[in-house]
Amino acid sequence: MRRSTIRPLSSMGGYAVDPWQSVRRTLAVAGYGWLAALVTGYVSYLALRWVWVPIAVGVVLCLAFVVALIVLHRAAWIALLSVVPGLFILVGAVQYAPELALEVRGVRESVVIVADDATGKDGSNHRYTLRTADGEELTERLTYNGSAWAPKVGERLDVIRDPEGVVPMEQADEVDAAGRLGALGAGLVAWTLMAVLAGWRGHVRRRKGKTDSLLLSL
Repeated sequence: MRRSTIRPLSSMGGYAVDPWQSVRRTLAVAGYGWLAALVTGYVSYLALRWVWVPIAVGVVLCLAFVVALIVLHRAAWIALLSVVPGLFILVGAVQYAPELALEVRGVRESVVIVADDATGKDGSNHRYTLRTADGEELTERLTYNGSAWAPKVGERLDVIRDPEGVVPMEQADEVDAAGRLGALGAGLVAWTLMAVLAGWRGHVRRRKGKTDSLLLSL
C-alpha cells in the first residue's frame, strides 16, 4: 500500500510534505508549459494554410497549463496572472512559422488598394483587391479584421506574399518573425518563474493543511 506523502504532525501544528514531490510537480508543470509552446509552434508549421488549427490547439494547451498551475499552487491568483504571458506564447507560437516563411521565401510588392469587399458586422472584415506598380491586379486578397486603422481604398502599401500560395499575404511592416520568437521566449520565461513560485507556495500551503478552496484561496 502506497504511503501518503502528507502526514499530520500534532506537535508542530502542521503536516509533513515530501519536498521532492513538490519539486517534481513544479518541474512537471514548468516542462508542460514549454511542451505546450513547442507543440503549438509545430502544429503552426504543419498547418500553414489553416491558422485556426494552431490557434485551437494552443488555446486548449494554454488553458490546461492554467489549470495545472492552480492545482500546483492550491490557489488561483498566480494562474490568473499567467493568462497574460500565455497570450504572448499563443501569438508567438502561432505566428512565428508563417512569418518566418514569408521572410525566407516571400516576395515584397508595392501595391495600391483598388477595392474593398468588406463583410461582417459594420463591414469590419476587409478583403482588399491590390494592384502592383506595373498595373497587375493580384488574384490573392489582403485580409484585415477590424475597423481601427484599417487601410482605405487608394492607399499604397508594401506587402509580402508567398509565391507558393501557402502562407496568406501580410503587410510588410507586420511581418516580424524575430519579434514573435522574442514574445514567445518572454512568455515562457514568465510561465517558468510562475511555476516555480506556484510550486513553492503550494508546498507551503500543503504543509499548513490548506488543500481546499482552490479558486478563492490566496
